[in-house]
Amino acid sequence: MPVPAGWNTWDVDTHTGMAHLPSGIRIRFGVPGFPLDGFTWRDGLVRLGHHTVDGSYAEVTVEAGGGRLRLEMAGGPGDVLYVRAEGTAGVVAEIDGWQSDRDTTGWRLDTSVPSRVPDRLEFDGEVDVFLAPAGAPGGAGDAGRVLAERRAAAECTLPRSSGWLGDAAAAATRAVTWNTIYAPDLGRVLTPTSRDFVSARRKGFYGSWALHAWDTFFTGLVASTVDREYAREIFGQILPFADPSGMVPNRVSDDRGATLDRSQPPVGALTVHRAYLASGLSAQTRDRELLSGTFPALLTWHDWWPRARRGPHGLLAWGSDPVEGDAGSGTLDRAKRESGLDDSPMYDEVTYDPATHTMDLADAGLAALHIADAEALADIATVLGETAVAQRLRAEASAARAHADELLWDTETGGYRNLRADGKYDPHVSPTLLYPLLAGIPDAARAAALADRLLRPGTLGGDPPLPSVARDDPGYAATYWRGRIWGPMAFLAIEGLRRYDLTAHVRPLVRALLRLFQTEWDTHSHVRENYPATTGEDVRTFEARSDGLMAWGGLLARLAFAELADARPDGWRFAHPGEPAELANLPLGEGRLAVVAGDRLTVSLEGRMLLDAAPGVVVSGYRRTATEVTGFAHGEGDLLVSPPGPGDPVRVCAPGPFRLATPQQMGDLPSA
Repeated sequence: MPVPAGWNTWDVDTHTGMAHLPSGIRIRFGVPGFPLDGFTWRDGLVRLGHHTVDGSYAEVTVEAGGGRLRLEMAGGPGDVLYVRAEGTAGVVAEIDGWQSDRDTTGWRLDTSVPSRVPDRLEFDGEVDVFLAPAGAPGGAGDAGRVLAERRAAAECTLPRSSGWLGDAAAAATRAVTWNTIYAPDLGRVLTPTSRDFVSARRKGFYGSWALHAWDTFFTGLVASTVDREYAREIFGQILPFADPSGMVPNRVSDDRGATLDRSQPPVGALTVHRAYLASGLSAQTRDRELLSGTFPALLTWHDWWPRARRGPHGLLAWGSDPVEGDAGSGTLDRAKRESGLDDSPMYDEVTYDPATHTMDLADAGLAALHIADAEALADIATVLGETAVAQRLRAEASAARAHADELLWDTETGGYRNLRADGKYDPHVSPTLLYPLLAGIPDAARAAALADRLLRPGTLGGDPPLPSVARDDPGYAATYWRGRIWGPMAFLAIEGLRRYDLTAHVRPLVRALLRLFQTEWDTHSHVRENYPATTGEDVRTFEARSDGLMAWGGLLARLAFAELADARPDGWRFAHPGEPAELANLPLGEGRLAVVAGDRLTVSLEGRMLLDAAPGVVVSGYRRTATEVTGFAHGEGDLLVSPPGPGDPVRVCAPGPFRLATPQQMGDLPSA
């Protein structure tokens, strides 16, 4: 996370300007006759351009009143800001004190053309602006050169995609970096759910910032494809708000405080572990600090669930604790909100049990997520040397897996179901009933049969796939959690299918979801809170309840990235997606990784080729250390593998394992 210093888009209320910290000076741009803070994803935002994490380069296009404004801004660490503003109906700008009436004396403003209105910054056409403390070198005449250099640097370092992936990497990146703001009351930088969603002045629901639990963890996972340190800070930003019992609150905000009665789905350890695996090619280069910084709080949160949310049949259920002075606490509505699926039809017929403080419904999705959480925490504990904790968690996961499989499998329907307190299976179907695959609950045959059944076109399949409730469910309405397509839900369901290598199911799902993601980005510059489940539905209106710039929408892009490069517990998997594609600048501890699918599949690190494979070859379990490279080649065709040190690539025939070692390791090197 960038330190709160220098120029960046710190101000939650505007895309079209930058603020300086710690001085509090702000400059905003617009077109004549319209509010400087009026541009949101609903009102006038045309295109989000590059935005580096540190604010050293940002680009945005907006329109209002028939005029269009394009801004390039070069800020970042330090005190000097360069801006190029191009407006078809003119350009207006205002410099003031952000958050308070700060004195702007002592700052030097230089513009390429003079303002055409006395005592007001108003320009025709195009203007270059330089703003810095008095005495700082430079001026508006340097703007073109500086902006070109900063843009080139951004293109070299930010994640990049093309071909089948389109501009998905840029879209996912910008949904994170454009949402990074400064929270004055906390004195720190945050990446909230969405700057529009949280800002009251932008027609949002909170004062100026809010964090939600599972939103934050999914945002961190998306950010892990942008910058390791940036992602680490995002993952950690909500954990300090846990209550004394270890519960991570559903939401905390500046004006409404924390939800003391409820949490949100336990996806913290799962997402942290996924980000850790993707941070390097081996344990030696992965971001161990990410694990050590989050593990204590994530473990305490994990242990909170069975203490606080034991529902029917000894299984976990969503709930809400009564809180003195909070009339809404200890109710069914709040228990639904803990699920994160606020108005899902799955909970239409349930009631709240005041004795357990939970729904009277054992939830298959929650049971599976808690098991997956235990597995991820066990792996994290192993890395950190917490052997006893890892053993305890694995034993717990094994017992919970057997218990859930016994009670939640409905033989009559051939699937997992939520279980009512009266012992009857709930009939509602949603992608959460695929989560048991994420937890490894069924055997391989049962998993495949379940996927066949649930992914039929009239149920959870079709195009676009994975609506938040089955299309043949009586509660389906194609709205919000009653049918819209959500990145988190799709991610968890597809990760479960990948656990069982159900590629024939995964690939069409990922392709359809990528098209959905790309259409919204290419057409509207949106990365959505949720996506339409029916063709032609416009979800841009406020009433549609689909924020237009929410980072977790980038999970749909990340699912597609994993078709080329996927960091798994046993090592990396690299595969050709069947169409030309490129994914570059993935941030690893070793450097920037690039994967290109063309006539062949090539994987390179900082420009050095690691793998060169025929299109029919899939590499799994790939690990690379300073002394050896190991993996397994599947499929048909040839594979070239570069050794860990200097030397020519070695040809390997698929299928089979491979291991290349440095000369001092050659003694036990098997034949390839």
